[in-house]
Amino acid sequence: MVDTIQGVRKLPARSGWSWQVPARRANERDDEAVAGWVKEMWPCAEDSRRPVEPGSSSRTKPDSP
Repeated sequence: MVDTIQGVRKLPARSGWSWQVPARRANERDDEAVAGWVKEMWPCAEDSRRPVEPGSSSRTKPDSP
């Protein structure tokens, strides 16, 4: 059982995994397409998130007054 953030960080190493980070960008990357997606699609994705409201974390029990 993991009780700390440091313990969570060490889990991949204990399992034989490593942090993988790309050394360079892909040759196939299309910066114009990425910029277009960020401009057109990302605002829609941000708006679709649930609003942050105070209340109960339970889906079956309503929040208390």
